[in-house]
Amino acid sequence: MTRFKSRFLLIPTLCLFLAGCAGIAVSPPANDPITLRVNVFRSATNIPLYMAEEKGAFAKRNLRLELQFTPNSTEQRAGLAAGRSDIAHTAADNAVAMVEVAKVDAVIVGGGDSGLLELFVRPEIKTLADVRGKVMVVDAPNTAYALLARKILRNAGLVDGRDYRLAPIGGTESRVNAFSQSPDNVVGMLNPPWTFIAESRGARSFGKAKDLYGPYQAIAPIVMRSWAQANSGALERYLAAYIEGCRMTFDPANRAEVIAVLRKRLDLTEDVARRSYEGLILPGYGLSRDCRFDMAGFRNALALRAEIEGQWGGVPPEPAKYLELGYFERAMVFASP
Repeated sequence: MTRFKSRFLLIPTLCLFLAGCAGIAVSPPANDPITLRVNVFRSATNIPLYMAEEKGAFAKRNLRLELQFTPNSTEQRAGLAAGRSDIAHTAADNAVAMVEVAKVDAVIVGGGDSGLLELFVRPEIKTLADVRGKVMVVDAPNTAYALLARKILRNAGLVDGRDYRLAPIGGTESRVNAFSQSPDNVVGMLNPPWTFIAESRGARSFGKAKDLYGPYQAIAPIVMRSWAQANSGALERYLAAYIEGCRMTFDPANRAEVIAVLRKRLDLTEDVARRSYEGLILPGYGLSRDCRFDMAGFRNALALRAEIEGQWGGVPPEPAKYLELGYFERAMVFASP
């Protein structure tokens, strides 16, 4: 990206900042009632949405959520593109796949977390070399967490299709169950609460993705660009509530309530909910502050796609074409502290 373009991308945020400093009133979007169809995986990383619902952050903005739980990212991407959902919270790389592979105009409008990702293996796997001849369970083999897991194994000298096979199982809950369904299913990327459930069944962590690879932008809200343009006010209200839900999660005063909400929404034990909460607030592993977008983590995600899938001739592009973060920055102005 040229220096001119980099500066141009900062103008919306700078204008908002200067407006606030100058005392210029920035009016929030109209509070018209609307129902938003929000597509998510069943995961602890939905906690900002759950907390915003429980504590009225959506209701006070006249927003009603219709939460849709997806079995896998393939269906999630297709549903967003077809208009069956308005917003999807998914790995940021899924938006890249929609743009580059499906050729639809999806765009990332905020951040969220690093995925709280850990590489899990069956108990008989002592080194990654033991994966040879076995199966890695993934959501979709050519996006997001699968690319990250494939990279970690590649760094250990193992190449998919040659040294091990990929099995597209679906979301994390399905991948945990797959460990018990066949002794060949020996490795996969998991996140809470399913990491702790996998442990209870004998699987073990081979390490956190942040330590095995580095920063990674995982869950982020994505929309179709045309929908965002036609519903900008509703999107900004939604993102403001989402930001508040993230802040509620981090507030130590809400610790017991966050754990209780995780228990209720995901049908967890007290111990699993507590450990999930501790992961969610762990710096560099859980939620980002204010659910902000992690640019360094997204550059790593693009680099993974370039290397593992060979896209763009192996050279990752600049992030700007996949991002429309102005909605999020405007929402920050209206979010309660």
